[in-house]
Amino acid sequence: MVQTALRQVLEPIFERDFAAHSYGFRPGRGCKDALRRVDELLKGGFTHVVDADLKSDFDTIPHDRLLALVAKKVADGKVLNLIDAFLHQGVLDDLEVSTPEQGTPQGAVISPLLSNIYLDPLDHLMAESGFEMVRYADDVVILCRSSEEAAQAMAVVQEWTASAGLTLHPTKTRIIAVRTESFDFLGYRFEDGTRRPRPKSLDKFKETVRTKTTRTTGGSLSAIIASLNPTLRGWFEYFKHSHKWTFERLDGWIRMRLRSLLRKRMKKRGRGRGTDHQRWPNAFFADHGLFSLERAHELASQSSLR
Repeated sequence: MVQTALRQVLEPIFERDFAAHSYGFRPGRGCKDALRRVDELLKGGFTHVVDADLKSDFDTIPHDRLLALVAKKVADGKVLNLIDAFLHQGVLDDLEVSTPEQGTPQGAVISPLLSNIYLDPLDHLMAESGFEMVRYADDVVILCRSSEEAAQAMAVVQEWTASAGLTLHPTKTRIIAVRTESFDFLGYRFEDGTRRPRPKSLDKFKETVRTKTTRTTGGSLSAIIASLNPTLRGWFEYFKHSHKWTFERLDGWIRMRLRSLLRKRMKKRGRGRGTDHQRWPNAFFADHGLFSLERAHELASQSSLR
């Protein structure tokens, strides 16, 4: 509660000067705004991307430098002391308490704002240097029109992070040629002019579906579908801008899971296949209220065209 109150006081002070290309944990901005900007730049002819991975950003921010940045706009010593106390609050690990020497507390209400404050100089440096950077918290991509421009942007980021006491991940930070390579940003994979869920995002989604559709799951089919649908709707709402074949394949996989469950109840082994498609056609699941990702995408596409 105290951190929330503090954030509500500090946020308007710093928010007015934050750079336009910073989207993470800011009022009226979100992941979709950042993704939309990346898409605009790619369609605008930007051919290379610097995928900059700030290694453990939240864990490595130097306390003294962060407090110095806050102090440029906040003169109240009690407020600064309170922030300092939050930064040095004890961490319980295996019944042992340790005091962090650097970084902002993971999961703390005020940490995203403090991180944005610390990275704000980088935001303005890139903008002043003419680079198109899109940042969401510590997830950063810089879109460029040539490999030479990308190399220059990479050098600027490397120099700034080194001076700020941060580290770029040595293997995950790279320059990508959009025509021949893919890159991930905020759960999406950009490749061949299309967007789709990155493999980790897809794996996490499938694992959630698996836990709700095991062959030993009890309850009626309608109850199982009612439990499954909120997951499908929520996932679709975020990934609805993916290529259309993403949803067709996933719908088929989900129905296979449900057919396998129904086979089990008929004392049959194996996955749903063959005649199971005639016994339980797609319309059967639609009649039971199963949310269709493919149909939802069709409706969303029609709406956007209108």
